[in-house]
Amino acid sequence: MLYLLDANALINAHNGWYALNRVPEFWRWLLHHAEAGTVMMPAETYGEVETGNDDLAGWMKQADTKRLLRLTEEADPAKVQAVLTKYGDNLTEDELITIGQDPFLIAAVFGHADRIVVTGEVSRSSKTRAKRKVPDICNDLGVPWRSPVELIRELDFTTGWDQP
Repeated sequence: MLYLLDANALINAHNGWYALNRVPEFWRWLLHHAEAGTVMMPAETYGEVETGNDDLAGWMKQADTKRLLRLTEEADPAKVQAVLTKYGDNLTEDELITIGQDPFLIAAVFGHADRIVVTGEVSRSSKTRAKRKVPDICNDLGVPWRSPVELIRELDFTTGWDQP
């Protein structure tokens, strides 16, 4: 199975419980799974994180991180368009900016039985157009998705800390 990460999965991890300087084993674990081919990010969502100016962006800019974690396949324009239709018809430029790179993430999983979206977004089925959330678009398209916590459980992340 290949888990494809939304930018928010890494941003929330770094800004929350798994900061690079506090839980470095999480980030090594992530690269281990990237090297094994089980965790990656489409180039578009990778770029959302890499363009920042914090420690996480610095980590994402490292050659080894990029080589292991970034999915190198090109986005399928037809699949991206199919995803965009689930947001609504005749989307404005402002709406496309609000939607961001999420359609590329979902399109990278759409039609692949061996792939899963991992997003920190929470379903909000009452939202419409550009305010729709990744889980709701995935549900509409039959695309499997998980939360980052579910990813951590499924791939069994643990720390090596022992109590004194």
